[in-house]
Amino acid sequence: MASIFSRILAGEIPSYRIHEDELTFSFLARDAIQPGHTLIVPKVEVDHFLDVPEPHYSAVFSNAKRIGLAIQKATGCRRVGTLIAGWDVPHFHYHVVPMWDPTDLRFDKARVLKDEEYRAVQGRILDALKAGAP
Repeated sequence: MASIFSRILAGEIPSYRIHEDELTFSFLARDAIQPGHTLIVPKVEVDHFLDVPEPHYSAVFSNAKRIGLAIQKATGCRRVGTLIAGWDVPHFHYHVVPMWDPTDLRFDKARVLKDEEYRAVQGRILDALKAGAP
């Protein structure tokens, strides 16, 4: 059975897209720890990050740097944190999260935002990507 991320990649479930290329897809997390919390997934459905084949593996991490810089510019956060947990969805995904303090990587802080909040932060991140953040 396809994971929810595979269904997002197939366009069956809508998302707030941040970036897409031939190997990866990035979108705002539905349960956002902070506005701008972005997930980067390879377009190959692999459960564990150690099993992600090249060049998908390198593409995720290369895009994470570029997207992280755009998130920092778009949100004004002090740091951008990353996390690989892998328990909730059986499709490797890399969390890229704007942070103001160390507790901003706690999933118990996650919440569903209003659509206008998603659209606003998505627009700022996309603008920063287009401008070649930072």
